[in-house]
Amino acid sequence: MKTRKGCKAYPLTAAQKFHFYYLEHCPKKEVVNVGTSLTIEYELDLAALRQAIYKAYERCDSMRLRFAYDKKEKQWYQYVIEKEEREIEYVDFTGKTMEEAEEIMKEWTAVPFQREDSPMNRLVIIKTPDGNQGIYLLADHLTLDAQSLICFMKDIIEIYCNSMFEGVEYPKEMRSYVEQLEKDLEYEAGSKAQQRDREYFHKLIEQSEPIYNGIDGPGALEEERKKNPKARAAQFISRDVNSALDTFHLEEEPTARLMNFCEQQHISLQCLLIMGIRTYLQKMNGNEDVSINVAYARRATLSEKKSGGTRIHSFPFRTIISEEKTFLEGIHMIRDGQNEIFRHTNFDPVEYFAYRRQLYPVEPGRTYEPMSLTYQPMTLKDKGLSKLGDIRYKTKWYPNGATTQAMYLTVMHRPEDNGLDFNFEHQTAAISKETLEYFYYYMCKIMFKGIEKPNLKISEIIKLI
Repeated sequence: MKTRKGCKAYPLTAAQKFHFYYLEHCPKKEVVNVGTSLTIEYELDLAALRQAIYKAYERCDSMRLRFAYDKKEKQWYQYVIEKEEREIEYVDFTGKTMEEAEEIMKEWTAVPFQREDSPMNRLVIIKTPDGNQGIYLLADHLTLDAQSLICFMKDIIEIYCNSMFEGVEYPKEMRSYVEQLEKDLEYEAGSKAQQRDREYFHKLIEQSEPIYNGIDGPGALEEERKKNPKARAAQFISRDVNSALDTFHLEEEPTARLMNFCEQQHISLQCLLIMGIRTYLQKMNGNEDVSINVAYARRATLSEKKSGGTRIHSFPFRTIISEEKTFLEGIHMIRDGQNEIFRHTNFDPVEYFAYRRQLYPVEPGRTYEPMSLTYQPMTLKDKGLSKLGDIRYKTKWYPNGATTQAMYLTVMHRPEDNGLDFNFEHQTAAISKETLEYFYYYMCKIMFKGIEKPNLKISEIIKLI
């Protein structure tokens, strides 16, 4: 397929194929839906907001993406239409409770998009029962990730503010999705960089087989070992893909303590989160060898940051850290391992998992990683909505009701106070809310005990908590 409806057509990238892989295996096609809202404590000019939305669509070509299927090649393609002319809906929730309004937006989030030659997002101007006004955005994960979503929403608000308030600068131009897409496809077409990354990951996988550590202990692996005493992978996911989203809030002051520690130690919060999670799993399973899946945003350059689309690649991150190491030594080992992986994250995760299965054949549905982690450092406050001065605003994420993973933790900063939200999307048949509460409580205890006394051994921290 060279063109579609007069527009140049392109193959899907590795990041898009990764989403497509689990979409094809999931009975609920809304599994790739991402729903969120941004509302402001301010009376908005609806006509000016509509104009800002159309302008933001014009500036961001990834939000005008369409997909088409080539029956002869049995392959999906993508193309960008020139202009988005759909009517922008308006829904006033006045007279309903906040819970009722949120329930309706959850229902919107659970409606899958028609995949071929159809818009892959829906934008609604909303007025919530608390009197706030703003936007609800639903998008397909093959066209957008958390960072590009935040980027697009910021663009709408900054364009609006420029038109309504004096002294507010017009936002800087977005970058071309198509140009970045062409670079990505060039990498994937057998480049030297791709070959270097393949060699790196093959060598990493070949070192030895990982081992499964359960969220609630070694029970799942022990079950596997009744059939195969040498088993190192276990079944954790459920065939029932129905999911829930449970969020735990960490207040501003304790969040600041975590961030200050990271700044002093020259590490990212992602490293500290990994340390908290893997130490909890070490405590629960008695294993020093721990693997979890970690998502990498791949947005290092300005072009990558501002071109929209979906760029997340997710890889297993394995750490073997003895209990005799100190908390600080463990974090530095994680930092070094993360820095190494960052250099190779353009590699196709689907190829990674295929090679690992080839090397260590396991039964379908078995895994070594009990969960996935995403940390999203970018917020709407970053050099953006601070232009609103003291005007308060809220953001909220809505579950789509389905997931193919047992547990997916996304950690984000709240716009109101910069505290942390721990968003646990989980299969309700695989993990209960009580298990999540226990996990969150001990993960936080480990992190705070560790930053308070970083020279304590991991064994001592495990005993103290």
